[in-house]
Amino acid sequence: MLDELVKNRLDAKKPRKEGLTCTVDKFQGFDRENFSIIAPFIDVVKIYGAFPMLVSDESLRKKVRFYHDLGIKVSTGSTITEFAIAENSLEKFAKEAAKAGFDIVEVGESGMDLNMAQKKKATETIKSAGLEFRWKVGKKDPRHQLGIDDTLEKIDEATKLESRKIVIEANEGYDVGIYDEKGGVKWSFVGAITNRYPPSTFIFEAPLESQQSALIAEFGQRVNLAEVHLDAVASVESQRRGFLAKSAFGVSYVRKDPEGGPAPKFIYYLIKTKNPVEQGELMTMSHLPRRTVQAAIDDLKRQGLIIERNSLDDARKKVYQPVHAEWL
Repeated sequence: MLDELVKNRLDAKKPRKEGLTCTVDKFQGFDRENFSIIAPFIDVVKIYGAFPMLVSDESLRKKVRFYHDLGIKVSTGSTITEFAIAENSLEKFAKEAAKAGFDIVEVGESGMDLNMAQKKKATETIKSAGLEFRWKVGKKDPRHQLGIDDTLEKIDEATKLESRKIVIEANEGYDVGIYDEKGGVKWSFVGAITNRYPPSTFIFEAPLESQQSALIAEFGQRVNLAEVHLDAVASVESQRRGFLAKSAFGVSYVRKDPEGGPAPKFIYYLIKTKNPVEQGELMTMSHLPRRTVQAAIDDLKRQGLIIERNSLDDARKKVYQPVHAEWL
């Protein structure tokens, strides 16, 4: 219908490198005919939790083949991988996952902490079975969340492990990772990680449709999303192509003001008002001491709200500009 008016995806054909839509199989019932219609919009299906352990090998292989026939890759969840690591059975698990037809093994540290040597050993074990791995960063429990600095450290480690994509944990979408207790996006958190790494590095878990809408609006059609419910897949695809969904209305995409004391907020206002601007100019305009201005700049960089660049007039000096979405 209206084919000549419908915008195509930049990465229209699978396998896609960007604009991934990843959903979850919780052994729920679904209409196979309708699923085949939305299958071109789905890149990866993750078999939820420890569910692969609950069915026969033949049933699992049959399920994986069903997705493969529709051009969809299949991943394990990080929960079963963590269980295998804890039971010293990762090698056996990887071999059985490969035999079942899985393409990807998701690895995380929600319930444990691994040192770099343990992480390298785990990824080598998975790769030796002929499988791709994806490292997940974050904790499922809202009571034990990682701060920005710890999150960046975990992302740095995952990058060193050469994870093709890094999954950002969201669990149910409330008070976990980049989301606040109401399910809203914490833009300062998102800005901090996308200021260091381009958004294409990540697959953002986004269980709520409002989260999907906000991230697509912020980063465009090529943002990678996971935990998309089946009934939201067509909506996500519509938004990637420029059509607003019901969930998009009333969602604020504007980055929040900086967090912290009055100094970072004042310095941020000055940078937004007059940019690019050097530290010396900020000291003159604010009448604040160098130490206070530098601390405010460091805080704003940590929150992902400003970018530091070399001055075009004097390479020895640094200038500061506010982050805009098109730069990320």
